[in-house]
Amino acid sequence: MSEAETRTVTVEREIAHPAERIWRALTQPQLIAEWLMANDFAPVVGHRFGLNAEWGDLACEVLEVEPGRTLAYTWTGLGLDSVVTWTLTPVAGGTHLRMVQTGFLPEQKLAYHGARAGWPRYLDRLEAVLAALD
Repeated sequence: MSEAETRTVTVEREIAHPAERIWRALTQPQLIAEWLMANDFAPVVGHRFGLNAEWGDLACEVLEVEPGRTLAYTWTGLGLDSVVTWTLTPVAGGTHLRMVQTGFLPEQKLAYHGARAGWPRYLDRLEAVLAALD
């Protein structure tokens, strides 16, 4: 299936924290658990990990790691086979954070709309975790 036949969810924010702090929250398992889901993540290309929530479990694999800049991993479960990519770009006063989840098939309306509603809430929680970091 071509990219034109799939849908993408993109969420972007300017966050008043340095990229290094955001990177910690995106890659340290105990911090990921605070804002996203329980996990056994490691920022190593090829590492397979799980994300576990009350609504289901996801099987994931790290695809790309560029410390402080880019992180990508598969997000597979509940009939969805997608890729989540995080991009961090330093800006005046903090970091521009971009999250893109690709791979929603046209018939996966529930998953697509769930992601559109869910990611902004996850990013709100991420910002709360960042504010509490040393």
